[in-house]
Amino acid sequence: MPVQYAGVLAEHMAVRETAGVFDVSHLGRFSVDGPGATGLLRQQLCNDIASIEPGRAQYTMALNGKGGVVDDIIVWRLDEDSYWVMPNGTNFDEILEQFRASAGSKIAIEPTRDDTVLLAVQGPEARDLVEEVLGSAPRRFRVQSGTFAGAWYRAAGTGYTGEAGCEIAIPASHGEALFEALTGGGAVACGLGARDTLRLEMGYPLWGQDLDEETTPLEAGLGWVVDWDHDFIGRNALVHQQEEGVPKRLIGFRTEGRAIPRLGFPLRVGDSVGTVTSGNFSPVLECGIGMGYISPPTDDLDAEVEIRRAWIPAIVVRPPFLER
Repeated sequence: MPVQYAGVLAEHMAVRETAGVFDVSHLGRFSVDGPGATGLLRQQLCNDIASIEPGRAQYTMALNGKGGVVDDIIVWRLDEDSYWVMPNGTNFDEILEQFRASAGSKIAIEPTRDDTVLLAVQGPEARDLVEEVLGSAPRRFRVQSGTFAGAWYRAAGTGYTGEAGCEIAIPASHGEALFEALTGGGAVACGLGARDTLRLEMGYPLWGQDLDEETTPLEAGLGWVVDWDHDFIGRNALVHQQEEGVPKRLIGFRTEGRAIPRLGFPLRVGDSVGTVTSGNFSPVLECGIGMGYISPPTDDLDAEVEIRRAWIPAIVVRPPFLER
C-alpha cells in the first residue's frame, strides 16, 4: 500500500465524507478449522470467541505470559469450529507459528494471505457502494460470503477508520477487478498516510507504537477486550496487575493551534511524564492530536508536549477525538 495516491488530506476527507478503498493485503490472515479450533482460540486470545455466534467478527489480542500485547487481532467466526484469524502484517509469521505449535492433530491451520487480496471500503457511503458492487454489505462486525465475477469472497463489517464499511477478502486473481469496480463506483483510492490519520482521530491503537509486548491491555485502556471468564495466555499477569494497579496509562491529548505532536516527543501531565506514541494533525478538528503513556497515572487534564524544544500546552481528552 503506498503512502498516498492523490494526497493524504484528500484521501482522509473522502473517507470522512463519501467513501475510500484501501488495499490492505499486507495484513495477515490464516484459517483455523476442525474439532478443537474454538478451544485453541480461547486459549490463545484474551477475548472469548465462544461469546459470539458464527457469522460474526471479534476484536481480540494475543498476549505473552507477562500480559504484554504480542498482537491485536480480528477474528472472523465462519462456523462452529471454522475461523479466519487476522493479525497485523508485521506479526503474521509469529502468530501463525504460535497457533500451529499449540494446535492438535485434528486442527488444520492454513495461511491465506498469499492467495487473497484484502480490501477495506470505508466511509458514510461505503455500505451503499459495496451493495451496488457485491449485491449486499455486512453489518457492523457481521461476516458474509458471496461471489463476485465468478469468484468467492468473504467480507466483514470491520475497519480501522471509525466509519461504516467493511473489509473484503477475495482470490488474488480477482483483486484488481474488485478494486476497479469499487473505485469506478466512486470510492477514492487511499494509502497508508490517510489510514494513519483516520485511525488516530478515532484513538485506535497501532501495534508497535501504542501497543507492544511490554504493554498490557489494562495499561492501554483496553480492558474491555479482556474476557475474564476463560483461561488464556497472560491471564494471571493481568489479574495481578488489576489487583495492584497499572504503572502507566495511555492518554489522549490535543494541542492548541496547529502544533503537531510526533512519535517520541516528550510528554508531561502534572508530575507524570511520558512519551508520545502516536501524533499528527487532525484534518477534521484542525489541531494536533496524539496519544502517549504517562507514569504514574494521573487524572490531571493539563498536559504539555515538547515540540521543537518548546513545551506546548495540551489538554488531556478521552479518545475518540472525533465522534462518529
